[in-house]
Amino acid sequence: MKLKMTLMAAALLATASAWADTKEAEKWIGQEFQPSSLSKQQQLDEMKWFIDAAAKLKAKGIKEISVVSETIDTHVYESKVLAKAFEEITGIKVKHDIIQEGDVVEKLQTSMQSGKSIYDGWVSDSDLIGTHYRYGAIMPLSDYMTGEGKAFTNPGLDLKDFIGSSFTTAPDGKLYQLPDQQFANLYWFRADWFARKDLKDKFKAKYGYELGVPQNWSAYEDIAEFFTNDVKNIDGKKVFGHMDYGKKDPSLGWRFTDAWLSMAGAADKGIPNGLPVDEWGIRVAADKCTPVGAAVARGGATNSPASVFALTKYVDWMKKYAPPQAGGMTFSESGPVPAQGEVAQQIFWYTAFTASMMKPGLPVVQADGKPKWRMAPSPHGPYWKEGMQNGYQDVGAWTFFKSTPPDRRAAAWLYAQFVTSKTVSLKKSITGLTFIRESDIKHEYFTKNADKYGGLIEFYRSPARVAWSPTGNNVADYPKMAQLWWKNVATAVSGEKTPQAAMDNLAEEMDSVMSRLQRAGMQHCPPKLNPKVDPATYLSDKAAPWKKLANEKPKGETIAYDVLLKAWKEGRAR
Repeated sequence: MKLKMTLMAAALLATASAWADTKEAEKWIGQEFQPSSLSKQQQLDEMKWFIDAAAKLKAKGIKEISVVSETIDTHVYESKVLAKAFEEITGIKVKHDIIQEGDVVEKLQTSMQSGKSIYDGWVSDSDLIGTHYRYGAIMPLSDYMTGEGKAFTNPGLDLKDFIGSSFTTAPDGKLYQLPDQQFANLYWFRADWFARKDLKDKFKAKYGYELGVPQNWSAYEDIAEFFTNDVKNIDGKKVFGHMDYGKKDPSLGWRFTDAWLSMAGAADKGIPNGLPVDEWGIRVAADKCTPVGAAVARGGATNSPASVFALTKYVDWMKKYAPPQAGGMTFSESGPVPAQGEVAQQIFWYTAFTASMMKPGLPVVQADGKPKWRMAPSPHGPYWKEGMQNGYQDVGAWTFFKSTPPDRRAAAWLYAQFVTSKTVSLKKSITGLTFIRESDIKHEYFTKNADKYGGLIEFYRSPARVAWSPTGNNVADYPKMAQLWWKNVATAVSGEKTPQAAMDNLAEEMDSVMSRLQRAGMQHCPPKLNPKVDPATYLSDKAAPWKKLANEKPKGETIAYDVLLKAWKEGRAR
C-alpha cells in the first residue's frame, strides 16, 4: 500500500510539474517566440514534446548540461535568451558558453586528442566535416536519430526544411551535424554613392565602362582606385575604395580558407567544392576522398599561379586602397568599419555583420531605416570559370562526440533541436539574420521587410544560398591545417616573404601535416601523398593547378544592381 501511495504521489508531482512547464511554454510562446512559421497551438504541441522528452532524462538525474559556440549575435541570443527558455520549459539548465571561433576549434581538437569531450554539445563549423568523418570521434546524426537517440528526436524536426544539410553530410552520405546558423561571404557596396550621376560620369570617362557591381577583380580594382584616389572625399570625409584586415591572428587564416583562392579561380570546377582540387588547393584521388597533396609538385594548387595571384591582390589592395588601420585589424575589429561611412566597397564581407549595419543613426542607414548599402555576389578573379565554387558560406552546426555520456548527449541533442526548432527559429532568424530553414526565409515577415536587408533576403531565396559553400571534404584535419594559413599569409603581409614564397611554404607545411596523418592512420580516407615531381607536369590550361595567365587583368566588367537582383528573384544563382 505504501509503495502504491509513493508511486501515486510521484505521478501527481510529475503531472503538476508538466502543467507548470506547459504554463512556462505558453509564456515564452506569447512573449518571445513570435513571429513563428507555426501557429501558437503547434508551438505549444512542439514544446510539450520537449517537456516529455526532458522528463525522461531528469528521471535519470540529468539536471544541467554545457555547450559551446563562437561569438556571433545568433549564439549570444541562444546563450542569453533561448538557454533560459529551455531551462524554464524543460527544467534542464544549460550552460551555453560563447567563446572566440579559434578557441572553439582548439578545445574541439583537445577533446579529439584526449578522447573525452569538454562539452556535451558543440556548434562546430561544417568546415570540419572532413575531419569529423575521418577521425570517427563524432556521432553521425543519421545513425543516432534512428538508433540510440530515436526517443529524443523531435518528430517535428523536419530535416528537409534545413537549407545547409548538404554541407554537413560526409562522403559516406551520413548527416554528421545539424545546422544552427548560416552566413555567406558576399560583396558589399555603397549603393547611394554608386548611383550618383557625377561619380558615374567620371568613372565612365576614365575606364570606359559603367560604375556598377563588379563582376571580375579587374573592375573591383578599378573601383577601389577610383574612390581612393580620384573621388578622395565625400561630404567632407576621406573615403576608401576597399576594406580588409591583416593582423597576424587566427582570423587572418579564415580570410583565405573561406574560399579566397577559389574566388580567384585556383580550384577545379565542381559544386559545392572543386574536384579533384578544392578551394584550399588540396587534391584528392579518384575515390574523391583520399587527399594526395597540396603543393603543385604533388598535383595540388596551394602554391599555383592562381593562388599566388590571390595572395598578391589581397596584399596590394589592402596597402593601396584600405584605411591605414586595416592592416593591424582582426576579423572582428574590421567588421564594423564599413558602417562608419568611409568605405565604398568590400569584396570579402560576411552577412553576419548585416544586423550591425542596420542600426538607426549610422552613416550608412537612411532616416527611414533602410540601408544606403547593398550586398551582391563577390566578383571573380581571372582564373575563375563557370562551374567553379562561387564563394564561401559559414554553417555553424551542432556536433556531438561519441565519448559523451549517452544521457548528457541526449540532453544536449534536445537543446540543439530546441534552438533550431520551428517554434523559435523564425524569431532567431530575425535577431541574428543567419538563416537555416526554408520556412523562415519564405515567411511573410521577410517578404514584407525585404527592403530593409540590402539584398540578403533575395540572396537566400535564390539558388545562390547553396552555390555559396563551406570548406569541403578534402581537408583531412581542419584544426591542424587551418593554423598554418595565418602564420604563412602574415609573412606576405609584413613583406618578410614574397607571395610565392609564402604559398610555397604553406603548401609544404600542409603536405607535411598530411604526411604525418598518413603515417598515423585515420579511421576513414587517410591522406596518401603523391610523390613530388616537376610542377610543370601538373600545370595545365584544362584543370587545376592552372597555368599562369599571360594577362591577369582583363577588362573590367560591371552589372547594374537591379539586373543582378532580378536574377536572384527569377531563381538564378548569378
